[in-house]
Amino acid sequence: MRKSLLGATSALLLAANTAVATQTQPDVEVKTIPVAGSVYMLEGQGGNIGACVGDDGILIIDDQYERMADAVRAALTALNPGPLKFVLNTHYHGDHVGGNEIFGNEATIIAHENVRNRVTVPQQRGERTVEPLDPAGWPVVTFQDKVKVHFNGEDIQFIHLPAGHTDGDGIVFFPKSNVIHMGDLLFSGRYPRVDVEGGGSVDGYLKNLEWVMFNLPKDAKVIPGHGPLSTMDDVHAARDMIKETSEYVKKLIAGKKTLEEIKKAGLPEKFKPFDWQFITTDRWIETLYTAYSK
Repeated sequence: MRKSLLGATSALLLAANTAVATQTQPDVEVKTIPVAGSVYMLEGQGGNIGACVGDDGILIIDDQYERMADAVRAALTALNPGPLKFVLNTHYHGDHVGGNEIFGNEATIIAHENVRNRVTVPQQRGERTVEPLDPAGWPVVTFQDKVKVHFNGEDIQFIHLPAGHTDGDGIVFFPKSNVIHMGDLLFSGRYPRVDVEGGGSVDGYLKNLEWVMFNLPKDAKVIPGHGPLSTMDDVHAARDMIKETSEYVKKLIAGKKTLEEIKKAGLPEKFKPFDWQFITTDRWIETLYTAYSK
């Protein structure tokens, strides 16, 4: 009996340790993709990371989850053994800022003021409360409209665009390399998430895409928050999809259709490729209905 209990206890401990190891050390490959000039894109688990590497060291845009820090660091070291100097946060979501608590001990974190406001206090997400980041992960340099970082021969422009995905969205433009990191203002080829609780809006998201289209180079390479390396054509496609699906749902709302009736009817077939596991067609319809039924 004693041996059986010991065996069972050992098995439970092994299972528990395995579960913890899986949570803290995910077997997720971080893939490095050259973009242009000194800029690379890192794909792993969470939002896409932008990396600028050169003689000055390393600057990254977003840093995924905390549990991905070792894998991200290994990928960065393979690109450049120099020091990590800056982390730019495009917004406050955990899949983009979770690594702050690790990398903030060695690099300067820069973000819009609203990002700092949100990561320093608990955030209510429906019935769930998201705890604030440890102070090591708080942005120490904040801005209102835009800021420049002169690094690795680039005059990097960090620009705030208001009330789109969240209320703290920032895009990053590398003029020399001609690269834009969009953060979650671009879910390339997918329906986007609009975080209304985080200050976002559908109309604002649409206007921000149009701002990028009309104010930044049409031949720029584009790093989306989620999805493959993109171009300005993908920004156009996202703008067109949001504009057309918004008008479609507005007309149905004007015709006194309920949310359930609109979901049952669905969206035109041409938008089916935008459906994905996180923001399905039904969830996108819910987003539009909430935005325009008031």
